[in-house]
Amino acid sequence: MVNSYHGVPTRKGRIFNIRFLKGALYIICGTVLFFLVAPVFIVIPISFSSATYLEFPPKSLSLQWYEDYFGSHKWLSATYLSFKVGILTMLISSFIGTLAAFSLVRGKFRGKSLLYSLILSPMIIPVIVVAIALYFFYSKLQLIGSYWAVVFGHVTIATPFVVVVVSSTLQGFDETLEYAAMSLGANKLKTFYFVTFPIIKLGILSGGLFAFITSFDELLIALFLCGYKGTIPKVMWEGIRVDITPTISAVSSLLIVFSFLLFATYAIVRMKSDSKSSKKAY
Repeated sequence: MVNSYHGVPTRKGRIFNIRFLKGALYIICGTVLFFLVAPVFIVIPISFSSATYLEFPPKSLSLQWYEDYFGSHKWLSATYLSFKVGILTMLISSFIGTLAAFSLVRGKFRGKSLLYSLILSPMIIPVIVVAIALYFFYSKLQLIGSYWAVVFGHVTIATPFVVVVVSSTLQGFDETLEYAAMSLGANKLKTFYFVTFPIIKLGILSGGLFAFITSFDELLIALFLCGYKGTIPKVMWEGIRVDITPTISAVSSLLIVFSFLLFATYAIVRMKSDSKSSKKAY
């Protein structure tokens, strides 16, 4: 029992309540993380199975499904197309999203909140609706099957992530640094390159990373716009429909490792940047 005096918890009682709440929070967070990570511990072992079908746990180990992936022209061409579309989407979305973020944060004009809502609408509207609309639009332009159609389709849904991240970065930016640079003779271009960009570059990098992941992992727009070609998600979806083989688990495992390395690299770059900033401030 919790000791109390006239219904008021004592210090021991408060400490007990705090520890109980922390313990309950750790249990809930651990349970959520387990259900999020559990599929990873299932997919990766399956990719090393020697069986000709999905089997967990695998009875024997083999690298044949990784060999099947690296020896397949279909899978390698899909990988190349996914990287090509993802990198182009990242670059275009970062450029457009950064300009839009500056306009929304620094600009003073009517309808700014409405414009912000319109830019963020692809995050709210179901992707299937966006994919159908893009299909009818690009079919009239005879661009179905072109990777540029997929790129611009992915830019539509990826740009809002860049706008949100860069806008939040600009909210905490001290504009007096720009004024000081311009007062010393720097024009707007030099001020942006030497003052503004070094401070907000991590925000732009974060938004670009989200744009790349959004494009690399997107399926519905690729289904409607790729034509006979295919990105990795499209080829995986077709493989699940037609012939389920452990090659899909091998590809999934490679994507998991790639995503982990991507975010780990970003974390290291951010830590180094923060340490440099702290040293300069000191």
